[in-house]
Amino acid sequence: MTIGVLVMAYGTPRDREDIEAYYTDIRRGRPPTAEQLADLVARYDAIGGTFPLRAATEQQRDALAAALDALSPGGYVVAIGTRHSTPSIEQGVRELVAAGASRLVGLVLAPHYSRMSIGAYAERAAKVAAESDVPIEVIETWRLLPDYVDFLAVAVRAAAGRVPDGSEVVFTAHSLPARIVESGDPYPEQLHDTAAAVADRVGLDNWSIGWQSAGRTPEPWLGPDVLEIIRGRAERSAAGLVICPCGFVADHLEVAYDLDIEAAALARSAGLPFARTATVGSSAAVMAGLARLVASRSARPEASG
Repeated sequence: MTIGVLVMAYGTPRDREDIEAYYTDIRRGRPPTAEQLADLVARYDAIGGTFPLRAATEQQRDALAAALDALSPGGYVVAIGTRHSTPSIEQGVRELVAAGASRLVGLVLAPHYSRMSIGAYAERAAKVAAESDVPIEVIETWRLLPDYVDFLAVAVRAAAGRVPDGSEVVFTAHSLPARIVESGDPYPEQLHDTAAAVADRVGLDNWSIGWQSAGRTPEPWLGPDVLEIIRGRAERSAAGLVICPCGFVADHLEVAYDLDIEAAALARSAGLPFARTATVGSSAAVMAGLARLVASRSARPEASG
């Protein structure tokens, strides 16, 4: 029996000409204003006019496929499905079914569950899988995957060595509308779970959680925002700041621009020592850990949506 593994990611424009279509999809079919579009184009230009998430996702797919093949040669077929670009989640599911997969496991390249994020991926994947009468199980969270926590612990230690002793470590993830808290969404708690596990592993006594990359909408978003944190710590003459963007698994726009350019520039102007930890990327250890997680789910008697 061949198991299909759908690796899901947010997606990214193919090139500069695709930015408007990509942004429109994010906005649920509403085209961005000229000002909004120009701002996003400028951000991509600032990181060299590149779209790194596509290559990063493909590398992660390949590393996961290799790790799965090591566990069960020929037992898995792996495809990508993205939320806002091509190949879409629907295309990814159909690719796996066409390849002969009789069961599917979905893995979102994001460790923390929210109904607005991973929940939305799972819903789309389950709908198209049902059309082909193929069962699917989507892994909801891997926030405490031991290999992931180990990776972050090493990354935090390395980054802490670039700032003064006593610097604070702030664990961040992509902000979401604050209304998710009222519905009991586990997203903030799951970020705290990861942060606490890493802090315990490293032995941190000065750490907190924060949020970044909030959408530009009128409603409140989860905070404090990382830029607000930088300003506040600078006003208090803090020793320094290490940002661990543990909610992100690649150096895409929200890391390469929002942290490496915008946040770093603000910290520099405020005289606050600043460092950013590495992201998972295609870490062999983390991909092997994810492969074992996928294998454990595919070994269940029956997958379900």
